[in-house]
Parts: sequence; C-alpha cells; structure tokens
Amino acid sequence: MLTVVGIKWRNIMNNQEKYVQAFVNAFEVDAEKAKTLKFQDIPAWDSVGHMGLIAQLEEQFGIMMEPDDIVDLSSFEKGKEILAGKYGVEF
Repeated sequence: MLTVVGIKWRNIMNNQEKYVQAFVNAFEVDAEKAKTLKFQDIPAWDSVGHMGLIAQLEEQFGIMMEPDDIVDLSSFEKGKEILAGKYGVEF
C-alpha cells in the first residue's frame, strides 16, 4: 500500500511541476510569478500567448481541451480547477 501511495504522491508532484512548467515556458516567467498569473496580467499573456499556454498544457498532460475550457482558463488557479475537474489531472 505504501508503494501505491508513494507512486500517487509522485504523480501529483509531477503534475504540479508540469503545470507550473507550462506557464514558465509559455510566458517566460519564473515559477513563483507563474503561480500568481491571471489573463493579461503580463504582456505575454495575450490571446496568442494564451494559445501557446493551451498547447503547452495539452502536450504536458496528453489532453485535448474543449473550446469552452480554453476560454474559461483565466488564471493559474482556474486552470488547475479545469484540469482537475474535467480532465482528471490530480494536483
């Protein structure tokens, strides 16, 4: 049982790291800044940057996001909520 718990914890940590890294890559910010971002907080998070972020997230998690979810992803926290609720990503 400990092994299963350990594996699950490792996957959750990896998902958190992958999620942060998607923001870091898309917007060229550090990890701490990434965790506070909201749409259009920085010049890089415009409509083009947004689609770059979506591409990063889809690649990192092996998913194809629905258009409504793409539009609704308006902050770092909202993105986690969407990925966890609709795509089964555990954080």
